[in-house]
Amino acid sequence: MATIAYGTAVGRCQQAGTTVTFQSATYGDFRQILTREAATGTVTVRANLEFPEEARDQHPAVVVVHTLGGYRDANEGYVAAELRKSGFATLTYDSFAARGTTGAAMQGLPGYFPAGVADAYAALRQLASEPRIDADRIAILGFSFGAEVAHLTAFERIRSALNPGQSRFAAHVAFYPALSYGAIAESGAYTGSPVLMLLGEKDDNLPVAKVESYLGYARAAGNPAPIETVTYPGAYHAWTASNLVTLRFYPELVSTKKCPVILFGPNRPMLLVDGQTKPFDPATFGACMGESPGYSMAFDAAVRAQSIADAVRFLQRNLQR
Repeated sequence: MATIAYGTAVGRCQQAGTTVTFQSATYGDFRQILTREAATGTVTVRANLEFPEEARDQHPAVVVVHTLGGYRDANEGYVAAELRKSGFATLTYDSFAARGTTGAAMQGLPGYFPAGVADAYAALRQLASEPRIDADRIAILGFSFGAEVAHLTAFERIRSALNPGQSRFAAHVAFYPALSYGAIAESGAYTGSPVLMLLGEKDDNLPVAKVESYLGYARAAGNPAPIETVTYPGAYHAWTASNLVTLRFYPELVSTKKCPVILFGPNRPMLLVDGQTKPFDPATFGACMGESPGYSMAFDAAVRAQSIADAVRFLQRNLQR
């Protein structure tokens, strides 16, 4: 699926903090999750838990999910540090490294996003068990691959399958997602927690019109998605990645920019085509990915600063006591 790969091995290490581990699972595809079949396997994820300098009895927290390139101090670590300055504890980890692989190797496989979603909910349970964390104020924030995970974790059917009970993320923030997936517009499709999508005007991996079409479909069906959007003029995909100083097109990366949104619902998945739901056809969907691969990426310091500020304000507004 459309994601982001960039950088080198330098800078991947986790910054100093408290190392914690949690148990997660690997799934072959989303069907396996939604039908509540047993996981394909289990995995131990090493994570870094860090707290703001200001001491308090309990902190709100944010699970920070990486790009296809895996965790990097210069990207996820940078934003996590900014979140801690604003009073949030942060949990960072690498889903691909935990499985002994890379995002490039997993990209496009059916279990690619299910692994990320399973890890996110395992991270939520880990944080909820920490006495210094307010279990009712845990959010998720992600970039590209991680942005898809942040959105997917807002779907009630996925939440209830992976995290039975009432526990949920209190807010979701998606930096430059691909919007490969959506939810059938019906009552209770989303958990009810607010979602913020941060979009680039020139992101050729996710045309803004595709987001508007999905939101319009949900409104017209009478069950609007709880999604706010902010679009940054002139911004390309991966504007937070400080190593991408020169605008460049990456033809080797898979993109769903010309594909319809896959909609999860009570039965089989559907496709959103011209505002209408149509039966899912794997062959057709695969063809649309092959029709127009690749997308452009470029760092933008001003947009990075503004988008982090917008994310912090959204989290403060929705996680406040």
